[in-house]
Amino acid sequence: MPKKQRREDALALLRGELVVGRATTAESTTRAAWLAWVRFAQLRFGAVPTPESDGLLFQYGTYAFTGRPMFTLDLTRQFGVNDDDGEHDHYVQVHCELRFEPEPALDAAGSFDSWFFHDSDADLDQWFAAMEKRLELVGGRGPFEIELYEELV
Repeated sequence: MPKKQRREDALALLRGELVVGRATTAESTTRAAWLAWVRFAQLRFGAVPTPESDGLLFQYGTYAFTGRPMFTLDLTRQFGVNDDDGEHDHYVQVHCELRFEPEPALDAAGSFDSWFFHDSDADLDQWFAAMEKRLELVGGRGPFEIELYEELV
């Protein structure tokens, strides 16, 4: 059985996958970021053993979170965190946000989100394939910005 990673190391592990991806691929930055995130998403962490304690979220849309509208592709890993009594306390999310200049074709795509949870009966490879089809929306476009961050929710 493969070694499980520490949740506290998740953001650093994602950063490391992005560095490896940039060094080993000549593909567009968007494709390289997706492949890095897929490698990261396949890692197993010592998360709380509940069905929704380790989730993957693929979502996009045109938003103005920073005051300026931009098309955002957000690849998120969510971990459930329990308190000392073993009860759910909060979630920690690790984000890889790819931001693109707004374009009519991207704006027309609207918004989309899809979850996958490790330790469920769902097939991870099938989910990746379905999300990769959605990724065609940004095609060969390169993001003007990629931001990695962690937040408590």
